Amino acid sequence: MNDISQNLNLKQSQNLVMTPQMQQAVKLLQLNNVELTEYIEEELEKNPLLEKDDGRQSAEQDAVDIGGDHDSGKDSDAPDNTQGDMDGNWDDSDAGGDAEPYDTSDDESLTIGANVGAGGSTSFADGDYSFENTMSKEETLRDHLIDQLHLAFSDPRDHMIGTLLIDRLDESGYLREDANELAEKLSCDVDRIHKLLDEMKRFDPTGIFASGLSESLALQLEENGNLDAPMQALLDNIELLAAHDHDKLAKICDVNMTYLQDMIEEIRRLNPKPAAEFDHFVMQTAIPDVLMKRLPKNLGGGWRVELNHETLPKVLVNQDYVTQISTHAKDKKDKDYLNQQLQSANWLVKMLDQRAKTILKVAGEIIEQQDAFFLFGIEFLRPLTLKDIADEIDMHESTVSRVTTGKFIETPRGLFELKYFFSSALGDGDNTHSSESVKARIKALVDAEDPKKTLSDDKIAEALTDEGIDIARRTVAKYREAMNIPSSVQRRRIKKNQQS
Repeated sequence: MNDISQNLNLKQSQNLVMTPQMQQAVKLLQLNNVELTEYIEEELEKNPLLEKDDGRQSAEQDAVDIGGDHDSGKDSDAPDNTQGDMDGNWDDSDAGGDAEPYDTSDDESLTIGANVGAGGSTSFADGDYSFENTMSKEETLRDHLIDQLHLAFSDPRDHMIGTLLIDRLDESGYLREDANELAEKLSCDVDRIHKLLDEMKRFDPTGIFASGLSESLALQLEENGNLDAPMQALLDNIELLAAHDHDKLAKICDVNMTYLQDMIEEIRRLNPKPAAEFDHFVMQTAIPDVLMKRLPKNLGGGWRVELNHETLPKVLVNQDYVTQISTHAKDKKDKDYLNQQLQSANWLVKMLDQRAKTILKVAGEIIEQQDAFFLFGIEFLRPLTLKDIADEIDMHESTVSRVTTGKFIETPRGLFELKYFFSSALGDGDNTHSSESVKARIKALVDAEDPKKTLSDDKIAEALTDEGIDIARRTVAKYREAMNIPSSVQRRRIKKNQQS
């Protein structure tokens, strides 16, 4: 018979406690400037002790100089106690493994909360609500098609089905779904779908509601009176036109090369995306979080890296308001609320300052590592990993990853995501090359090749090997395809057609 007993054991173990403040710090680090502005606006609404700082600090406080006669800022002061607590308590096992320590260090030249203009306005001087902008409204493609739908059909059921068909158009203006599938989804007769589509394919812009590119071009050619048998044969084999196989296409269309060239020119005048002319949405370009500028020789040369003040919010604690309301907080509940909000506000201001310093430190080290790229071009982009940067500036590798993901830097060579400067190495030892620089060299060789003697992948690999880049033919092929460069046979055909 087994004895049942109770024992009391003492066990010591370490366990991560991910406080809300730590989570907030990690969240702030991974936000870009635009997302951070939205986050700050929410915090300003929730915490009455926070306010925007509309003043401007000196750009010297928000910048670091790299290269030349300047110090890169790597030998900075030790992290403060708050940062040390966060690093010491961090473990990948918590937060689903998706959050890493907010690792940063102080830098006496970077006393940033950052700026973003004057904040909200109580006036009605917003351009979106100006009198001129309320005068008219641009017509959308949907509005344009629905107007024609009501003119073409009188049956309300046709209006309903037609509206559903309009809403199923893709961004090019094509209706990709099969009529039988549409009839089943819409619970109507397939003949009715065909009848509606036959009429709606005559709508403006011409080519709308086609099932694909060939039919859309055919509708436009038919309207122009240029859809004859050779042209229809060309549209039926349009993949040969994309491959620039003009010889085979001329045989299929039963025309000579001169006539084929005229047909191709006619097609080039058509609109492959009928819906494009109604696209009034302006694409949002990437907004830089960090700015990089070249310093003149009289200032020591090198580069200056600074935060983009136009998109970075600065907040502070309104101490006057804190003093004012603290005199009226009599009971314990009010005092606890005030202390909680004050602690939260102070932490947020401190974390914004640390975030800014961390971004500048990472960006500065990247620029120092890739100095040759900025001076001489992409062929001098060196292999670089997150660990390389993390080791140099004594940060956690995952922190560098969070800083560089989704954040952009404006440089003299253009706008780049910080992640762009990390690429794998090709080669061993001292003879290593960045994969991006090898791709650039492959493109340069292809651009300079003789149209009558295009370079095969083997020839490109040999040329690169002669330049000291040890690369296999299959790697050349992989890089060439990644850059959407056709094969040597296709390039020869394309260049031959361009010369004829």
